[in-house]
Amino acid sequence: MSTTMKTTNTTLTGERADLHQALSNCRHFLRFTAQNLTNEQASTRTTVSELTVGGLIKHVTAMELQWQQFMIRGKAAMARDGVDFYNMPPEALEAFGAEFSMQPTEQLAGLLEKYAHVAEETDRLLAEIDLETVHELPRAPWFVDTHWSVRRTLLHIIAETTQHAGHADIIRVSLDGQKTMG
Repeated sequence: MSTTMKTTNTTLTGERADLHQALSNCRHFLRFTAQNLTNEQASTRTTVSELTVGGLIKHVTAMELQWQQFMIRGKAAMARDGVDFYNMPPEALEAFGAEFSMQPTEQLAGLLEKYAHVAEETDRLLAEIDLETVHELPRAPWFVDTHWSVRRTLLHIIAETTQHAGHADIIRVSLDGQKTMG
C-alpha cells in the first residue's frame, strides 16, 4: 500500500509522503504545547534549564531554516560556517544562546507564524529536492558524521523537532498541567 500526502499544492507519495507526515506530526506536537499560552507564559522558565516554550519554537524555526538552506547549498549555507565550533568566540555563543530565548519584544503569535512559513518552505522543498544529494557538514563537536544526504538532513529535522517538542511538553506541564498527549 502506497502512502499519499497532499501538501500546499503538491501530492507526495511513498518516502516523501512518509517524511512529510513524520515532520507534520512532530511540528503539531510542538505547536500544541503553545496552545492558549500568553506571551508571558511562553517566555517563562519552569525548570532549572533556560528553555521556554517560546524559545524552543524560535530555536526550532531557526534550526529548520538553517537545515533547509543546507539541503540546497550545502556546508556554505551554515550560518556559523567558518566559526571554530570547538572554540567559539563569546559573541557567537551569545548569538546562539539568543536563538533559544524569547525576547521581551517578541510575541508568541509572531514566532508561530514564522515557524509556519518556514515549515511551508521545507514542505515545498521536500516535494522537489533530490533526497540522494550529499553535502559535507561543518566540523563541530555535535556531528559524528562528516557528510549528510538531504534525506538524512530531513530525518535530523524530524528528530530535533521531536526532541524539542518533548522539552516543550515538560515546560508546559510545569506551567499549567496541560500535556501534549494523555
